[in-house]
Amino acid sequence: MTSRLPQHRRDRIVIIGAGFGGFQAAQSLAGAAAEVLLIDRHNYHTFMPLLYQVATAQLEPSLVAYPVRTKLRGMKNVRFLQAEVKRVDFDNKLVDLGANLIPYDYLVMATGTESSYHGVPGAAQQSFTLHSLAEAIALRDHWLSCFEQAAFTADEVERRRLMTFTIVGGGATGVEVAGALAEWLQGAIRRDFPDLIGWGRIVLVQSGTSLLQEFSQRLGNYAHRKLASLGVEIRLNTKVSAISDARIELDDGEVLASATVVWAAGIEAAPPPMAQPPRQKAKGKLAVQATLQLVDHPNVYAIGDVAYFEQSGQTLAGVAPEALQQGVTVARNLRRQLQGEAPQPFNYFNKGRLAIVGGYGGVGRVAGINFGGFIAWLLWLLVHVTYLPGYRSRLLVCLTWLQNYVMGDRAVRQLSAKLPDR
Repeated sequence: MTSRLPQHRRDRIVIIGAGFGGFQAAQSLAGAAAEVLLIDRHNYHTFMPLLYQVATAQLEPSLVAYPVRTKLRGMKNVRFLQAEVKRVDFDNKLVDLGANLIPYDYLVMATGTESSYHGVPGAAQQSFTLHSLAEAIALRDHWLSCFEQAAFTADEVERRRLMTFTIVGGGATGVEVAGALAEWLQGAIRRDFPDLIGWGRIVLVQSGTSLLQEFSQRLGNYAHRKLASLGVEIRLNTKVSAISDARIELDDGEVLASATVVWAAGIEAAPPPMAQPPRQKAKGKLAVQATLQLVDHPNVYAIGDVAYFEQSGQTLAGVAPEALQQGVTVARNLRRQLQGEAPQPFNYFNKGRLAIVGGYGGVGRVAGINFGGFIAWLLWLLVHVTYLPGYRSRLLVCLTWLQNYVMGDRAVRQLSAKLPDR
């Protein structure tokens, strides 16, 4: 039976999603003259930029997951609730959790994205994605299982299938995964599985004319050369037509026998179910005003990847710094609304963008300057360890990277323990 929580005295701000934007908004509302409730299905904040390193056995999962309640300690007006939102009712100002109805005065939706499969048959069922910690662990375990099976199979065709890894999408995620996997095969896997030397094959499929199209053509070409030097096969101007559990079909007629397909070829917004669907834009993103309020609901905000926001005629790229700045702006606007003042427009300050390629190489654009190579790679490491929450995580990540990049080893190579069937 569904129950409704007692009516609250102070204004209540409900934030759905403990990602970069939602987490930042909750912290920035500490001390506000309102009750703040942060809701997420997990009781930890996931540092998404490092998920691929969990998937490629570089980092322990716990190092990229920070307990939400730890960060909210001492914030007397901010509470956390681990729950899954079933539906949002804008007209009645309710968040439905299934067992409870949470009334709100103001709502912030920061629920992020999910994969967009573009109608490719089998893609949703047969490919791996990297949108959560559980997915990163599942991919890591799958790769380790492939290595273990390939090492002891006498069937060369099956070994070739197990050791062929296909990555779909040549954006930052696809490039980072391909580079990290190539380093893994050339480092720890060669020492752990000497019988598999020469069997590993990485195929990166990109529908566009170059890699990293969010960067300049020159940097895309650099990433192409760097990955090729690491042994990655790159298919440009190529699309996937179908995926099964044993193979992947390309639109040029080529068929790859591949036991692993990583899908990094597009995302779309993942808003919670809504009783009164608001206006939406491209990729299912919610239409917002310059203040980040929904067009038809001034007491509801959308931030991060779930919001469609244009600045200077261009849509935001959907990276963490954007969500963090939006979280701060939303908190500031909510404080203004609580005081009876009008919200102010959001203005994104672009500090630049970085991506890691592999083999001590990276690309970046900072202050309008494009650069690639070791400096970009090192800057990527420094920026991400700085933004990673928790001093313990920062220290252990630095030590782990030292092991990874100096010794050429991987810290996490055991399959996850599974409980026996009962």
